[in-house]
Amino acid sequence: MPPQSPHREKTATESTPRAMARARTQERILELGRDHLARYGAAALSLRAIARDLDLVSSAVYRYVANRDQLLTLLVVDAYTELADHVAEAHESATPDAFRERLMVSCQAFRRWAVAEPARYALLYGSPVPGYQAPAELTTEPGTRVVGLLLKTLQQAASAGRIGDQPSYGDLPGAGFAPIRDEFALDIDDQHVHTAILLWATTVGLTSLEVFGQFGSEPPTDLKVLFDLQIGGVLDRIGLGRDQSTGD
Repeated sequence: MPPQSPHREKTATESTPRAMARARTQERILELGRDHLARYGAAALSLRAIARDLDLVSSAVYRYVANRDQLLTLLVVDAYTELADHVAEAHESATPDAFRERLMVSCQAFRRWAVAEPARYALLYGSPVPGYQAPAELTTEPGTRVVGLLLKTLQQAASAGRIGDQPSYGDLPGAGFAPIRDEFALDIDDQHVHTAILLWATTVGLTSLEVFGQFGSEPPTDLKVLFDLQIGGVLDRIGLGRDQSTGD
């Protein structure tokens, strides 16, 4: 059976005492999974260890989670969902037509969540877990929510005439960015998609450098300030001017 997301809607049958107890145990397994992920790393996750923390015999935990890979998938979906919810909340906090502000606060929220949740961020954007392949049918939708939000916002800014002339990146071989436009139902040209990828790559790249300690144990500057300057520079480069309503 495929793993069930902890964020799915409850049904009427889940209100029975037995179902509620099962749901509590599943949620506790997920909580312990997060804790073990932070303490031991993804490669060392063990259902037996989680069973010990639950005070269950090891065989009992398999009634809730089939194997380690299913636990990893639950943790991946959980982390992607929480990250995307955090970014979406920040995005919605900005004025609807303040496109630059919406993109800036979204990128800032991405970094903020990652810095607060380094082990979960590493599960999503760090080295692959040996022997584990995330099932696309369960992880693609939550895993693309943030980049999809950025793409949609850039499309809205372009449609509103708020983006200046785009840098020319040259023609891409093959279908170019047609698959990306199809996946996210976008109505923008390759150059605009290219700028969105530039923003996404800068966001993930800077965040990963910080989370994984690549700036050193004593960074030469305030990394939050550096992040904001770099993201602002990308927004300048792609021609997204200051928001008239906010002055940002």
